[in-house]
Amino acid sequence: QVRLVESGGDSVQPGGYLKLSCTGSGFTFSRYAMTWHRQVPGKEREFVASLASDGATSTYADSVKGRFTVSRDNAKNTLYLQMSSLKPEDTAVYYCKLYRWDWRDDYWGRGTQVTVSS
Repeated sequence: QVRLVESGGDSVQPGGYLKLSCTGSGFTFSRYAMTWHRQVPGKEREFVASLASDGATSTYADSVKGRFTVSRDNAKNTLYLQMSSLKPEDTAVYYCKLYRWDWRDDYWGRGTQVTVSS
């Protein structure tokens, strides 16, 4: 079955750096675009970044543009999110998401907690 597992979340100080990973299994990873989202308790889950299946095209939320970089290694079935110049407002649970356009279904991982605090 389809499975997405995020990792790499941690507690860091403002201005710090983290690299999140999302490893997929149970599907052809290289076939699909992937996205990162984040959620703070009491708020809606919000889009962070997306990356095309071949890694050629990416998009970012305005709030993270210039600080976050999304990438992927299709040989390792893994999506990454490099986060630099972290701010307290980046504190959230970060999720990766798969939308399979041919099956018209979507899947979420369980998330990884990122806390930015001094």
